[in-house]
Amino acid sequence: MEKRIAILATNGYEKSELESPLEAMKKEGFKVDIVSLEKGKIKGWADGNWSGEVEVNYTVDEVSAKDYNALVLPGGVINPDKLRRSEDALVFVRDFFKQSKPVAAICHAPWTLISAEVVEGRTMTSFFSIRKDLENAGALWVDKEVVVDEAFVTSRNPDDLPAFNAKVIEEIKEGKHDLQHA
Repeated sequence: MEKRIAILATNGYEKSELESPLEAMKKEGFKVDIVSLEKGKIKGWADGNWSGEVEVNYTVDEVSAKDYNALVLPGGVINPDKLRRSEDALVFVRDFFKQSKPVAAICHAPWTLISAEVVEGRTMTSFFSIRKDLENAGALWVDKEVVVDEAFVTSRNPDDLPAFNAKVIEEIKEGKHDLQHA
């Protein structure tokens, strides 16, 4: 059975944190869709400047978590800040947790997860500057390149992408986890 993965992102995503997992998952034979807030193309961010674009396959209101086997959230500072202001994006994220499906987030992406109210009681990591945000939302923050808490994968920054990608692929292959929760 083909695995279908959603990458939820919008303008300001960290270029490497979208492109690297996208390439790794496609190499595994997964079908990967870019899901965003608007149709068209979204712009990436790299080294302090706009950098590259990707085509949006679907807007968040056109799809549902039930259409996918897993969700990947790239970071960047602008991207998760925009996503966490969209109720449609937050519902989409929450539904992956409710359906016990793998979710992966890197760098600043956990900001969206905080607003989706899915981090309380979870062990996770992130970019160091949002550690307090996660702790205040009830997460147990640890400083490791990749952390897995029942199909919930988190990493700190682009340097962790090799470990992040490997663990995301492993969790997608394992599938649903009964202990994954909202």
